Amino acid sequence: MTAFRDFNFKLLVVEQLMYWDKTLTPAFSMAEHMRARGVEDLHEYVEEKGLEYTVLDEARTYFEQLEIPAELLATVEELTFDGGHQVFIECAPVWDGEDDLFDVRSLDDLELVPNLKRFTGAKALEHMIPGASETLAARGVMGRY
Repeated sequence: MTAFRDFNFKLLVVEQLMYWDKTLTPAFSMAEHMRARGVEDLHEYVEEKGLEYTVLDEARTYFEQLEIPAELLATVEELTFDGGHQVFIECAPVWDGEDDLFDVRSLDDLELVPNLKRFTGAKALEHMIPGASETLAARGVMGRY
């Protein structure tokens, strides 16, 4: 089992594999997940429960338990940090991107994506983790801003 240490780094990998490459299937849909539990209006549910600025427990559990085979991790050549990622919307459906909810806190998981060549959003990453650009460069990963 591949264990990620940084949940938000894992979400970047999931975004690439599940929503961009479509190789990690099936794609998770919080709306479908909640409909199966009797919740018809996800946004209304989130607002009624005061969960606007949190990762929903159902999404956290799903993505924490999600197994990503090493063979798929080896296909990741690029990661992107962008506040508009689908995986962020699935985790926090009404998140506005104005806080640090999805900030990456550690680059310890870089070893899990051995063929990573590019990281788009490196300027944002540098704000989250001072020295991130140097860490990426030392691993041969080109940072794009």
